[in-house]
Amino acid sequence: MTKFTAIPATVAMCIASTAYAADLEVTHWWTSGGEAAAVAEFANAFNATGHNWVDGAIAGSGGTARPIIVSRIIGGDPMHATQLNHGRQAEELIEAGLMLDLTDIAEAQGWKDIVNPPGLLESCTQDGKIYCVPVNIHSWQWIWLSNEAYKKAGVDVPSNWDEFVAAAPALQEKDILPLVVGQQGWQTNGAFGVIQVAVGGADLWSEININKSVEAAAGPEMAKVFAAADTARQMSANSNVSDWNLATAKVINGEAGGQIMGDWAQGEFAVAGKIAGEDYTCLPGLGVNEVISTGGDAFYFPKVDDPEITAAQKELASIMISKEAQVAFNLKKGSLPVRGDIDLSAANACMQKGLEILAAGGVLPSGDQVLSSDTTGQIEDLFVEFWSDLSMTPEDAQARYADIIASAD
Repeated sequence: MTKFTAIPATVAMCIASTAYAADLEVTHWWTSGGEAAAVAEFANAFNATGHNWVDGAIAGSGGTARPIIVSRIIGGDPMHATQLNHGRQAEELIEAGLMLDLTDIAEAQGWKDIVNPPGLLESCTQDGKIYCVPVNIHSWQWIWLSNEAYKKAGVDVPSNWDEFVAAAPALQEKDILPLVVGQQGWQTNGAFGVIQVAVGGADLWSEININKSVEAAAGPEMAKVFAAADTARQMSANSNVSDWNLATAKVINGEAGGQIMGDWAQGEFAVAGKIAGEDYTCLPGLGVNEVISTGGDAFYFPKVDDPEITAAQKELASIMISKEAQVAFNLKKGSLPVRGDIDLSAANACMQKGLEILAAGGVLPSGDQVLSSDTTGQIEDLFVEFWSDLSMTPEDAQARYADIIASAD
């Protein structure tokens, strides 16, 4: 059983020194069953201090929420704390002087010593100052498989991508969708990225996404990736679903064989009472190249002209990275903690796989950390079209992809 430790002394000092009970509006896009259960852990921990978490959940994905969040901050109606992905999404807000500098509490609490991998905190750092608190490691690099679906089809649960593709006809004979993919840009782009790492390898992914190599993007190894993506979109052609959690529900209910989705899908399996290794199977890196992409979520705190609110904002940041909050939140969320010094023995089999890969150093940055929002948006638009229009050839899609990488920033 996971043992919870006392609140760290630095957090206790903040709590003891804050006599004013503040109402903090917190915006986020965690609205599915598993997400809501997880974010409640943060809210409860903050409310226990005497402050009040005013929930500002925004329905939809991050792509829906982020423009609303940014518009409010720029327009002079900022929330007090907001979820964003740690990476480059807040660059312009920070440059405009609109975000709270957290360097003082980060140094006082030794965030650099506890955040693992260090790149998570580096993604919160701009011009040597820390502007966000990372709260989890979310990796896209998974496929989730329904054990029930494969049992109905009379075939073994696949252990890698090739077996997954080979088993598709058996599922189709039983009117089971082999692969379900929500028809939104961030989902189709995310699925493509996982296929890219599995089929092309981590080095190819890095050469394109980090080094912005047009030659690699247009080359023969990427042609293999686009061919695999073509197979994936054909297997998922009858998905008829938009939201990611509704796609996950098809796997949970045995209506689909698998879903390529980040580890936040585990929260939905948990809410449904499903057990990893019994009801569902998880394959990191599609069972081919086992890596963890160190994307995830962070909280930023817009500046306000009220010292008592500012103190409460820093107190919330301290709570979010505390040992007990990290354990409680991530066990519900299905994500990995950002702290390398906590006990997660209560984690399920899939989370344990992720922890093992993380400990072995099998990590890649996420696209949010290396590509601008503009470049990411262009790629997402491409893959919405590619996934929905089967007349677009893999060769045409690759050529357009290489053009985007040519101007990527």
